[in-house]
Amino acid sequence: MSFFKKLFRNSNKEESIEMSNIKLAVIYYSSTGSNYQLAKWAEEGGQAAGAEVKLLKVPELAPQAAIDSNPAWKEHLEATADVPEVTLDDLEWADAIVFSVPTRFGNMPAQMKQFLDTTGGLWFHGKLANKVVSAMSSASNAHGGQEATILSLYTTMYHWGAIVAAPGYTDPLLFASGGNPYGTSVTVDQDGKMQENVEEAAKYQAKRTVQVAESLKKGSL
Repeated sequence: MSFFKKLFRNSNKEESIEMSNIKLAVIYYSSTGSNYQLAKWAEEGGQAAGAEVKLLKVPELAPQAAIDSNPAWKEHLEATADVPEVTLDDLEWADAIVFSVPTRFGNMPAQMKQFLDTTGGLWFHGKLANKVVSAMSSASNAHGGQEATILSLYTTMYHWGAIVAAPGYTDPLLFASGGNPYGTSVTVDQDGKMQENVEEAAKYQAKRTVQVAESLKKGSL
């Protein structure tokens, strides 16, 4: 049996987590809605895995004039006004975290970086060590920097001492959504349409993150 067949066979076991003690924070930044949608799917995946889930956004830093100049941006911010903004308390609360961000020149957006730069106190006191983390991203073309953006997030996580739960190639459905082993990555066209099969990949990634966190908490990883 090949390595990949063994890997897929092990990942496809029916593992029903009816009651989980894992707390999952899904933290996103989105200007026009693509990464909000990824985060919503991750929220559903985490809930399906039995986790207690918080969907949270990082604060917007762009000037109002820039937002007003883009109708889709303005509309999305108004539509998601009720989504809570993430705080440092949310990071301390969570056992696992899924991040969803667009790429900005192959890097995370300033809004997410600004928030992560405030975590020094938690890091200094060891409050972020052993958090199980995973990340997703989007861009307007297939090679627009999604992988680099995810890896830029993981660099911060390594400094935290977090455990990165990348999806890898642990399920065949990941190939259908683009085959990015670092995290679900989305191509979004000018009309805001994503490529197919992304929803299941995002849900799977969140479930896997919860399962890894649960195994770590039980001491069985």
